[in-house]
Amino acid sequence: MPTKAYAVQSATAPFAPFSIERRAPGPKDVAIDILFCGVCHSDLHTARSEWPGTRYPCVPGHEIVGRVTAVGAEVTRFKTGDLAAVGCMVDSCRRCFSCDDGLEQYCEHGFVATYNGPLDGSGENTFGGYSAAVVVDEHFVLTVRHSEAQLAAVAPLLCAGITTWSPLKHWGVGPGKKVGIVGIGGLGHMGVKLAHALGAHVVAFTTSPSKREAALALGADEVVVSKDPEAMAARANSLDFILDTVAVSHDLDAYVNLLKRDGVLTLVGVPETPHPSPSAGGLIFKRRQIAGSLIGGIKETQEMLDFCAEKGIVADIETIAMQEIETAYARMVKSDVKYRFVIDMATLKAA
Repeated sequence: MPTKAYAVQSATAPFAPFSIERRAPGPKDVAIDILFCGVCHSDLHTARSEWPGTRYPCVPGHEIVGRVTAVGAEVTRFKTGDLAAVGCMVDSCRRCFSCDDGLEQYCEHGFVATYNGPLDGSGENTFGGYSAAVVVDEHFVLTVRHSEAQLAAVAPLLCAGITTWSPLKHWGVGPGKKVGIVGIGGLGHMGVKLAHALGAHVVAFTTSPSKREAALALGADEVVVSKDPEAMAARANSLDFILDTVAVSHDLDAYVNLLKRDGVLTLVGVPETPHPSPSAGGLIFKRRQIAGSLIGGIKETQEMLDFCAEKGIVADIETIAMQEIETAYARMVKSDVKYRFVIDMATLKAA
């Protein structure tokens, strides 16, 4: 199945039209005409080889929303014409204890990423959502219950949404909890929306005073400028949980000290260089924890999508043409987007 796409051929090459081969749908496969694809910072890091292991040619994109065009004979959850979505994974071993628990992102043998192939670099490379269509095993296809008018803004939920939802749910964020969200960007703005919708008291942390009103509009109850030592000191020992979405190396102690006894600071951003080592004392004397979290399993991704549909939650986006991807990447580097780019794939198909 020859399929239009946009690809990079090296870390320094610009994106350009490219043709990829999608497999014909097998018995358990769902074929999807891609309508919208979100643009994630992971796309940029991979395409530009800022993370190790990029396999070229590279077709990024793991925030995919589209319409089902064909299903295999054994598919039970989808039919032609349905809206469907695909996130960061398209396969896993499905037999290890993590897969058995519905946490395919922690597959002991490595999940198969939607683009850039299996995590261990073996096997056939995979091509993502900067393309006209995709074919995916039903197990890794998600149901979309939002209205068609919201589809573009649904796309970032497939990464930014689940990356923040999974830790919020795992650590029991809800009514009676005071929760910090560090960073008000592509991930952080979803963290604020979801924590608020879950019923928590939300404290947004930003280095930019100019983001105060925007954070309040997203659902934050308080906004703290993290460069203000007095404002930070005033929140010491006050938070049950902090979700740190910042993908730049920074001082974790500043946030550890804001946690109550038994509080948890969870990291979801991956910086290019390691964070400075946190102080053991800040952890030991309050039995605090620093943890990490990776996207989410298929079951909890569907749970997140259903919750967002029920609550009317979508990402804040700017829609772009496929041909504008280089400009979008340049703007992402400068944090010049509120808060997520989404590609209208009609612009690819019409080219």
